Amino acid sequence: MKVVEQRFTVSFAYPVVFCKGLFAGNERVLEDLLTREAVGPARVLVVMDSGVRDAHPGLAARIVAWLTARREAIELAAPIEFLPGGEFAKRQDGVVGRLVKLAYQTHFGRKDTFLAIGGGAVQDVVGYAAGIVHRGCRTIRVNTTTLSQADAGVGVKNGVDHGACKNFLGTFAPPYAVVNDADFLPTLPDRDWRNGIAEAVKVAVIKDAAFLAWLEAHADALRMRDLAAMAELVERTARLHLAHIANGGDPFEHGSARPLDFGHWSAHRLEAMTCYQLSHGEAVAIGLALDMVYAAALGLVTPADCTRVIALLRACGLRVWCDELALRGTDGRLAVLEGLRQFREHLGGELCVTLPDGLGAKTEVHAMQEPLLERAVAALRERYA
Repeated sequence: MKVVEQRFTVSFAYPVVFCKGLFAGNERVLEDLLTREAVGPARVLVVMDSGVRDAHPGLAARIVAWLTARREAIELAAPIEFLPGGEFAKRQDGVVGRLVKLAYQTHFGRKDTFLAIGGGAVQDVVGYAAGIVHRGCRTIRVNTTTLSQADAGVGVKNGVDHGACKNFLGTFAPPYAVVNDADFLPTLPDRDWRNGIAEAVKVAVIKDAAFLAWLEAHADALRMRDLAAMAELVERTARLHLAHIANGGDPFEHGSARPLDFGHWSAHRLEAMTCYQLSHGEAVAIGLALDMVYAAALGLVTPADCTRVIALLRACGLRVWCDELALRGTDGRLAVLEGLRQFREHLGGELCVTLPDGLGAKTEVHAMQEPLLERAVAALRERYA
């Protein structure tokens, strides 16, 4: 028998731009990103979140006019494609098919670019479609929500739902570029404004105690929709996310640990249990509260640390309880515990859940004790239901 072990390393790089007025005086940023490696006109398909279109009347027409005026450098391959925002887009098989068909009909090539303008769900759908066309087309993400700007839209993962499983289908595909334009944030509904805060608390608890203190000091400003405070939250959270991808040693998650999914094993399950009436950020906040109480029961954090994090979530306007958390299946077990099985399956067989080890640090556990989870749910219900 002969064995040849193939081993190689591929380097990835992409810019993440923080700005204001991408389509109102700062368009050169986008022009430079679209044309930076183009040979001839850069071909682009624009996919926009319909919620962004509705919140910003005239934006779509302005983008088309801007692209048309630069037809020698940038070619708009088809009219703008509009997708519904939120989890609905990720749950419909036909949405990805629409984008693949559009790429096929416009003779899209591997060096052509999907320009995705929207929140995290739209970025997931467009990123997945781009990742499977020709085994990977370019994608520029223009993130328009706090959650996508701080977390979901700056990383290397794309995913869509299948059945009752969130992100069952997906790819690891780094974007060609990312743009976070703060001008999109003031038009967000309150719950979408708060979604990104949950992800900021998540990463601060396990990676940056100083950032956690900053969040506490600015909780009132964040809840009251202070744009300067939110812009700083977005940038600091995104930087922590990017640093983990670059320096964590496992950007495509070939191992078992998913540190940036602290609080997510139950969050994903709760989203499905509520038929996605809970937004992702709302579910993450509840998942964080549950795992903080559990970590306190294990002695990984002090009761005061646990109370501190839950108080921060609530001060920012996030809920830490939903009634579905206490629902039970026909076997009498908490229905949310199905999230552990799904999480284990997603990881490839071995359960690995990230928990805080003090504030600002993390650890991984490979089993969750059901009696302690029962007590954690009961404690949350008693105090916050």
